[in-house]
Amino acid sequence: MKDYKTIKKNTPSNSNYRDEFKFLLNKSNTNYNIFPKMRLRRLRKSEAIRDLLQETHLSINDLVVPLFVQEGIDKEVEIESMPGIFRFPIDSILQEVKEIVTLGIKAIILFGIPLKKDNFGNSSFDQKGIVQQAIKIIKDTFGDKLAVISDVCLCQYTSHGHCGIIKDNRIDNDRTLSILAKTALSHAKSGADIVAPSAMMDGQVKILRDILDENNYQDTLILGYSAKQASSFFSPFRDAAHSLPSFGNRHSYQMPFTNLREAHREIISDMEEGADILMIKPAIPNLDLIYSAKQNSFHPIAAYSVSGEYSMIKAASLNNWIDEVSAITELLTSIKRAGADIIISYHAKKMAEILSNSK
Repeated sequence: MKDYKTIKKNTPSNSNYRDEFKFLLNKSNTNYNIFPKMRLRRLRKSEAIRDLLQETHLSINDLVVPLFVQEGIDKEVEIESMPGIFRFPIDSILQEVKEIVTLGIKAIILFGIPLKKDNFGNSSFDQKGIVQQAIKIIKDTFGDKLAVISDVCLCQYTSHGHCGIIKDNRIDNDRTLSILAKTALSHAKSGADIVAPSAMMDGQVKILRDILDENNYQDTLILGYSAKQASSFFSPFRDAAHSLPSFGNRHSYQMPFTNLREAHREIISDMEEGADILMIKPAIPNLDLIYSAKQNSFHPIAAYSVSGEYSMIKAASLNNWIDEVSAITELLTSIKRAGADIIISYHAKKMAEILSNSK
């Protein structure tokens, strides 16, 4: 076999390592890379061998649990379209978080459902608002044992259900930015470790970074919803968060799922504006995008396995059409294999139990 220097000398300068490796194999005088000398089933002949050679390892440390906290309720309310997922009153949120921490999960993302809504989403930045209260009591109780991520959007807080301020039946991007900034700042003041702007407004990461820095919250991270698509897989979430738009749709701000290059422009924009972590949402329809973002960025990559992905598997398992444990393990492992460093999933608690039991 030729050595690496010979390969380097005889391969084009623009070749990558994979091309050079192919060159090495092709120039080899052996035929070990074809049947019958090569038998790939040797790599799978026993459970011990399969475990030894496993390439992708899903970890509890990869998982983030989404939580809904709702104002004006006095007990947990199961979400009809998401069996097993609940809206929690502020009084019982700590018990749920305790269970999450006991499972070994290190992060949650909070979504708030206020009692009062208006056209401008003013309750989103109320320092005594439902999310702000939840952040404070969670951080006061668990401190740095748990990373608290807060969703920064207006859809749960506006009476019309859109993610921004409406003017003449259109989203006013720049006016929305000022509300998002105030919301993020209120979350940081309450103790959020990471703020996650999900409204898909142009400039949202920049304005959050600016207001956080100006108010001495330089250490608060920003998780950019860098490529959030207008997806049918969000429907159960809108039931959960009471955020269905009262008119129209979100296609003018959430991006089309057909456009890979546009998604990369969104990702680059978030990087340049100061995002610390980049997120792709939804996850399963976008494994190619997760992979390409991982290959073309040094930022941590998060993927949100959304409500529709959860509900499909849950419904199928409740009808005994698929095995739930196998299905969610395969689902979340595929997201990890595509390149996600962080996986936000409604299956996170169940997955943590599976991983703990497999040790």
